[in-house]
Amino acid sequence: MSKVIQFTCFFVGGAVAAVLGGCDVQVHDQTPAEYPANHDIGMYEIKATVSPDSMVTPGSVFLFGLSGQQRIELNSNRDGTQWRGLYAIRCRPSFPLQLRAAWKLQGLTTKQKLVPLQAREIRLVEPPLTREARIDTGSGKTPKGGWPGSVKYRIATEQNTQITAAHIEPVSQDPTDVAAAKAISVVSTFPMDVPCGTPTELQVASTAPTAHGNLIIDTTHPAFPHWTTKVDFAPQ
Repeated sequence: MSKVIQFTCFFVGGAVAAVLGGCDVQVHDQTPAEYPANHDIGMYEIKATVSPDSMVTPGSVFLFGLSGQQRIELNSNRDGTQWRGLYAIRCRPSFPLQLRAAWKLQGLTTKQKLVPLQAREIRLVEPPLTREARIDTGSGKTPKGGWPGSVKYRIATEQNTQITAAHIEPVSQDPTDVAAAKAISVVSTFPMDVPCGTPTELQVASTAPTAHGNLIIDTTHPAFPHWTTKVDFAPQ
């Protein structure tokens, strides 16, 4: 949502106050309220438009972003009306954002302001976890303990996540699906740590060369306390 804050210049002499217009800079924050979290790139665009009043010294406007104690450099287009920059952040579900504008008034003084007055949170949305996993059982003879396989999970918005438990359920109550799920077991032990940005493999196995079921995991991630991954064992 765009944020616009306007001020008015005051000049006080004795008991007389003269109000002069045209001394402000209107800042429109155009940064989206949320972005899909991307751990690989880890950069998100901060953008705004600026409209200086008539008394603002041409070319004197400067704009940058603030996220907590971090300063985000913004660059303008040729006429100084559009500003853009990139903020680098990883392993966080959101970040606070304000814009600080500074400018000069012709022959008078330097002014600045924050937009908005209270920082707003830009949300970073966790991508969906693995929805399906296909595991090749085309190796011929049944391995001891069954055909091994793994399902990879990766987290982008939390420093530390744990998979606290996992189990297999049939994809439906059809007898064929129920039988197909019974061949699959979860091999990994829990809790399992999933560090931010690191693909982590949960180990499963099947005693049959063809089997399928739903792998249900429980996690400490607030966005995905539970997640279902369809697992298929089959020769490929």
